[in-house]
Amino acid sequence: MNDDREEQEGWFAVDIHPWVFFTSALLIIGSVALAILFQARIGDLFAGLQTGIATGAGWFFIMTMNIILVFVLILMVSRYGDIRLGGSDAKPEFSRTGWFAMLFSAGMGIGLLFYSVAEPMFHFLSYPLTEPGTAEAARAAMDITFLHWGFHPWAIYTMVGLALAFFSFNKGLPLSIRSVFYPVLGEKIHGFAGNIIDILATVATLFGVATSLGLGVQQVNAGLDHLFGIGQSSTIQVVLITGITALATWSVLAGLSAGIRRLSEINLVLAGLLCLFVLLVGPTLFIIKAFGENLGHYLQYLPVLATWNETYEATTWQHGWTVFYWGWWIAWSPFVGMFIARVSYGRTIREFILGVLFVPTLITFAWLTIFGNSALNVEILGAGGIARAVQENIPVAIFKLLENFPFNTVTSGLTVAVIVTFFVTSSDSGSMVIDIITAGGNPDPPKLQRLFWALLEGAVAAALLLGGGLVALQTAAITTGLPFALVLLFMIYSLRKGLSTYTEGPGFSMPPYEHGHVFRTVSTHPEPEMVHGHISWIGKQKQQKPPKPQKGIKSPGGFREKMRKLVVGPRKEGPEQKIEKKGEEKND
Repeated sequence: MNDDREEQEGWFAVDIHPWVFFTSALLIIGSVALAILFQARIGDLFAGLQTGIATGAGWFFIMTMNIILVFVLILMVSRYGDIRLGGSDAKPEFSRTGWFAMLFSAGMGIGLLFYSVAEPMFHFLSYPLTEPGTAEAARAAMDITFLHWGFHPWAIYTMVGLALAFFSFNKGLPLSIRSVFYPVLGEKIHGFAGNIIDILATVATLFGVATSLGLGVQQVNAGLDHLFGIGQSSTIQVVLITGITALATWSVLAGLSAGIRRLSEINLVLAGLLCLFVLLVGPTLFIIKAFGENLGHYLQYLPVLATWNETYEATTWQHGWTVFYWGWWIAWSPFVGMFIARVSYGRTIREFILGVLFVPTLITFAWLTIFGNSALNVEILGAGGIARAVQENIPVAIFKLLENFPFNTVTSGLTVAVIVTFFVTSSDSGSMVIDIITAGGNPDPPKLQRLFWALLEGAVAAALLLGGGLVALQTAAITTGLPFALVLLFMIYSLRKGLSTYTEGPGFSMPPYEHGHVFRTVSTHPEPEMVHGHISWIGKQKQQKPPKPQKGIKSPGGFREKMRKLVVGPRKEGPEQKIEKKGEEKND
């Protein structure tokens, strides 16, 4: 196990794919350095870049999202729906209730707290297709909010998660984005082409997570200012990022069982309490009635909403909303997709799609209705003032809503606590996924590497805030999401090809859920040596007959072991190996 390896090689043990790790790190650190060095000019650069990408490629984001949603729905009703992830004998690790809970916690993050009140309020006054402040504007505001948080983002998570699960659990390939492209690239996934794919996934994931962290710290700053009057500025936000990243560092060092899992449980309880409070104390009947109407209206107008490109209006409203969201979700897809893949072993493809696409979406819609319609009720039938406050400062939205209910100080403090725990769990989980990718698919890499990525995420979020605030965060999401959108379209073709040539064979046997290690897997499964009629990379490794690894250490493989020696030097021989070596010399 990873802990055993760290005991034998020291806490500074590393297990990296050098090309992916160092190239990704240099690209990201270079971006941070440029943002700091050219802080005075970087804001204008971000604004121009966002406008250029949104104007020239907004249509491409919209087309990509719709293609993925249609592909996933077709796959759900196709003959491939009966394929079981892990083989016909695979059994799910988790109960269905536990599985649903993990799916929701994976996709729901800081952004949902940030925008659940702010977005409906913003659209209520500024949506270009309706007259501001009317009942029709309120209905349209919920429609477009549902669009941004509904089937489209969860379709991306579904597709990426399904592709990773299928090629890892049914094909025995490493748990990495490059593995998804084996049907098209073959053994090239272990070379330059695979490196490019994993580098794009790493950079996109880090900037996607950093965007969420930046939004979260803006909201923490707004909440603390609301409670204690400390003011709101980029300097205060950088200080907050430093403190909360230190908490995330503790979570990394504490391990998954004592750290992230416990914080996740606390997080869900606190978020549930806040949601229940608003439902019961707020306009309960209005919320219940609105949920059914919002859902029906969204489903009725989904084709119109999903394909709207502002062609005839000649406006740029989508630049800061729909295009930003689609880029953000694309950037998040390796992170959420890998987590979903890991916890979905033993599900059929049809069950996987039904569970990942529909259940979390409905829960998200309920959350948005409770907070969004409560704010609309206050704005239309109550004291008002929330929408104008949001126009001036988006992060204050949820706190302005809570001012209209009892125990304002308590609920505002609870909201800040929820945001902080979301920040920590997002940072730790995101750094783990990035670490898995940059470790060549090792599902349980050393802690030191995850610590490095956690600190880098905080640094990127701080640099973006200093370099342009919300515009910089939005630009980072769509800039890194654009090239990865091409990867996702390529992924559709590869997954379809892999499914069409799949024949039932030995699957991937998962170990029991140990010590809360969500991503822990052990290489004791019957891995296929032939993939699509060709000797797989695994088969080649077996033919090379690598030396027996030390106890508790996964076999590193030829290329990975050579590169590891270049970075940290040769492995030290343990007593067992020395005894074996002496025995071999005597036999000779």
